[in-house]
Amino acid sequence: MDSRMVGRFTFTMKCRRLFCFLSLLLAPLCAQTSSLAAEQRPNVIFIVVDDLGYGELGCYGGKDVPTPQIDALAASGARFTSGYVTAPFCAASRAALMTGRYQTRFGFEFNPIGAKNAAPGIGLPVAEKTVADRLRDSGYATGLVGKWHLGGTAEFHPQRRGFDEFFGFLHEGHYYVQPPWQGVTTWLRRKTLPDGGQGRWTSPDGRIVWSTHLGSNEPEYDTDNPLLRSSQPVDEQVNLTDAFTRESCDFIARHSAQPFFLYLAYNAVHSPMQATDDYLKKFAHIKDIQRRIFAAMLAHLDDSVGKVLAQLRDSAIEENTLIVFLSDNGGPTQELTSSNAPLRGGKGELWDGGIRVPFIASWKNHITAGQVVEAPVASIDATATALKVVGASAEATLDGINLMPLLTSETTQLPERPLFWRVGQKNALRLGDWKLIRDGKEWQLYDLTHDISETRNLATQEPARLQQLSALWDKWNAEQIEPLWK
Repeated sequence: MDSRMVGRFTFTMKCRRLFCFLSLLLAPLCAQTSSLAAEQRPNVIFIVVDDLGYGELGCYGGKDVPTPQIDALAASGARFTSGYVTAPFCAASRAALMTGRYQTRFGFEFNPIGAKNAAPGIGLPVAEKTVADRLRDSGYATGLVGKWHLGGTAEFHPQRRGFDEFFGFLHEGHYYVQPPWQGVTTWLRRKTLPDGGQGRWTSPDGRIVWSTHLGSNEPEYDTDNPLLRSSQPVDEQVNLTDAFTRESCDFIARHSAQPFFLYLAYNAVHSPMQATDDYLKKFAHIKDIQRRIFAAMLAHLDDSVGKVLAQLRDSAIEENTLIVFLSDNGGPTQELTSSNAPLRGGKGELWDGGIRVPFIASWKNHITAGQVVEAPVASIDATATALKVVGASAEATLDGINLMPLLTSETTQLPERPLFWRVGQKNALRLGDWKLIRDGKEWQLYDLTHDISETRNLATQEPARLQQLSALWDKWNAEQIEPLWK
């Protein structure tokens, strides 16, 4: 080897040593920068509860059932007094939340129940991107714990719709404990009592109550609807409200060092009504057993939300987590006793009692605490807001708007825009203070600021306004597609 080659070799070795030294020196800094970037990207949690009426939570005027944990969440952020979902029942409402788009844009207009959950082609269309799709593509860990109800066949499985992890069930409901339902009192709908009559029957041990007041049998919720981890059945021994809380806390703890999206979809307080002994004891003063069971279920849910919030604090990520809490629709009062006061109607209807819901957003040191927002907002806005704050928004394809300028006091009001509803012949629109509604008949018009219970139809007194609003609804309706099933 001549002297020139020796020189080149020596120079190369020196460069390699220098590169190795610099790599070792910079590695901790790079790791720290990466970690800091992960910490700065906010986590997102959607907590969706099932069939909870507008008037039940303490922060919404409820008196019967203390809900200190959810009330504290509201106090830490913003509580919306005119927070709406886009459908008056479970699945269609969730389809909009998951996409940030009106579900009627892609044919998800009606609520699949029973065997329809497992029918081919019934589910959130695969062409629609979910918020989980978008966040996972942005580097987020994604998890669904609880109720899906957006398709029960393989193509619609949550882990094919953007979720890394899934623990829950696919259909519209589930018993909270396995048969023979030990440790709980269970209220069931039945067409006929054991003696062949009507009314209410209670088993000798007090554990089972049958009621014929709705004229139907309790749906077969668990049929072909196992509790799953990923796609494998789980033999879960604890109450589902506790199981979903446990799994959510575990997900948070495991992913606290990276940005994550958790969709926690409790089935509480949806039927079948089942309450544990310890929570029933807290409401022994409530004489009506149906109402007592509901109160116990709601208190159980409230405590569970508190445990999830405590896990965020324990993981030191509370200040870096955007939390949205809402119900998927209004309460079915006859079925559950869930109150929608002071609103008219309930689940399945487009009166405000069916679509205006408890709706809370909290993000410590970002959302101004203690806000009460009266401007009309919708669940699709929660989706748009979440995507915006993580830098994954796609406004051109969304119907929702980013609420952060309002929630951070950057602005004092939102741009006025209409909200729309269509469920077959049931149609509605809200613009500002005004609500337009019909059920296969003539339009009715209500001033919600002065008539929150929708009791005074002003259609004949305000013909010009009615014409303006109905034209807006017609224009929007022309952009929607026919339902994919009924």
